[in-house]
Amino acid sequence: QCFEAPFSFLALQLQLQKLKEAFRGKYGQMPLFFACAPGRVNLIGEHIDYCGYAVLPMAIEQNILAAVSVSDSKTIQLANTEPKYKDFTVSVDGIFIDRENPQWHYYFLCGVRGIQEHLSLSSLAGMCCMVDGTIPASSGLSSSSALVCCAGLVTMEANQKPLSKVTLAETCAKCERYIGTEGGGMDQSISFLAEEGTAKLIEFNPLRATDVRLPDGAVFVIANCCVEMNKAASSHFNMRVVECRIATKMLAKARGLDWSHLLKLGDLQKELQVSLEQMLELVEEVLHPEPYSRDEICKTLGISTEQLCEDILSANTQHATDFKLYQRARHVYGEAARVLQFKAVCDSSPANAVTQLGDLMNRSHASCRDLYECSCPELDQLVDTCLQAGAVGSRLTGAGWGGCTVSMVPGERLDSFLQTVREHYYVPDARRSALEKQSLFVTRPGGGAAIFIEE
Repeated sequence: QCFEAPFSFLALQLQLQKLKEAFRGKYGQMPLFFACAPGRVNLIGEHIDYCGYAVLPMAIEQNILAAVSVSDSKTIQLANTEPKYKDFTVSVDGIFIDRENPQWHYYFLCGVRGIQEHLSLSSLAGMCCMVDGTIPASSGLSSSSALVCCAGLVTMEANQKPLSKVTLAETCAKCERYIGTEGGGMDQSISFLAEEGTAKLIEFNPLRATDVRLPDGAVFVIANCCVEMNKAASSHFNMRVVECRIATKMLAKARGLDWSHLLKLGDLQKELQVSLEQMLELVEEVLHPEPYSRDEICKTLGISTEQLCEDILSANTQHATDFKLYQRARHVYGEAARVLQFKAVCDSSPANAVTQLGDLMNRSHASCRDLYECSCPELDQLVDTCLQAGAVGSRLTGAGWGGCTVSMVPGERLDSFLQTVREHYYVPDARRSALEKQSLFVTRPGGGAAIFIEE
């Protein structure tokens, strides 16, 4: 009824052994080393990292694992243990990333190219790589970012150029943009900075991670709604980034600031030196709930349509005509406040901590659903099912529009919770039922990315 995430090192050893055999079968040699990058579940703080605000994720045991050998072949050969992901070979001098065609190997090459550019390497070591993954694809658990991080780690090790975890995280966050996703850095940061047994408050500019001890007496359960959403293959994600960017500029203009250099709602708050509550008041005062047209934005900012397209919109949002600035800004400032409240409850550990945290998670989902509009009917159904099954809090996690929920469940209700969710969400649908064993599982904070040298 429940797939228990592999918490023991034995499970990782078995995965390593299986991958080693697959590598030998593919390339006729043994790997030199392995690189591992975990997925993550974001407990609270959705779609605010790219606005400059802190988030609160934890690494999970599901991972991307690569076996690697190094050569002077001047090529990078990529293979995957999952047959649907096809082999790919590229010259080290001809790395190209096609953002119009976000295939798995291009995510890997994002990590390779990012490290190469950061280190200013004129040439790269040739590599044979075999990749294995236990993170469900397009599930909101950061499979794509974990693949980028794993590739960055592989490239660092293969070229014998040590980098700090913070540098790796920052570099991999930037280089995922090669595939067209304008994310904020949460996924890469937790993949490198995670520590077993603790969630992390991740803050940006400068990047730093603070331990957050989760309360005793409750467990976190991940459930996949079985709807896939690839961020790089649609404009939903980047459209939200752009709407927040425009909202920043409109609010700054209303306050008489030089809006041209401001890109993030968080930077605007710093510039104004006011509280999140005051930022919410500013949103109410300045922005209207009705969608903004291109003409209204251009008129307010005093720019041409061409300037809007060239300087503000992203490549895959050039078609956009309506922008919900009020709703997006309200979500971001409200969610940023909920993250800080969540950490404060964990730090102070009151008697009703589990109830308070559950309420914050529920309010987060409502905001994602109603203001940010990044949910979908299946996610909403699954959240409702989880709450009815005994969760004190449940919300979508990750980008949304599909993927997973995370629920906080009192320990004594866990067995009945899993049974009820299984019976009410998975069993009635044949496709969901077939995916259930890898779609419903208990998780706890896992460790960060690592290199294993083959002996």
